[in-house]
Amino acid sequence: MRIALISDTHGDLISDVLPYLQEVDEIWHAGDIGSMALIDDLNRLKTCRFVYGNIDDAQIRRTVPLIQSFEIAGIKVLMTHIGGRPGKSPASVKELISMEKPDLFICGHSHIALVQYDAKSQLLWMNPGACGIKGFHKIRTLFRFSILEGKCTQLEVVELPRYPNQSEIHVATL
Repeated sequence: MRIALISDTHGDLISDVLPYLQEVDEIWHAGDIGSMALIDDLNRLKTCRFVYGNIDDAQIRRTVPLIQSFEIAGIKVLMTHIGGRPGKSPASVKELISMEKPDLFICGHSHIALVQYDAKSQLLWMNPGACGIKGFHKIRTLFRFSILEGKCTQLEVVELPRYPNQSEIHVATL
């Protein structure tokens, strides 16, 4: 199972992102989607899983959940928009993680890409950073990874220029 993980598009999905969304089985969006049109566009591409973020309007909040908890390819996934980072998360997130006991926790909001194993909670923590152009970030990021036999593997961190007229694109495989 191959996954593209994005967040914080804020209504903007620049065309240079699209090739990275093609060769995956599902697209997961960790909130701050920004428009129903973007939800519709992504749903036309692939099977998608969304959570809403703090900038998403009432229509989006009626359409997608605040929290997604699901099992796929042998792992339990918990996704919400505002999650903080390991050791620095809101009490509500700590409680949710304690109750759900996921193998993989996904959030967005910070616009800063992060992949970290949380030994205390015994889970992999992912924040794909921001894939849209709005915000303070200097680059746009997204993750691609595989889930095989209950493990996340073949993680790629894709860095794109913040604005389409910039030229540097980096893909790091971890």
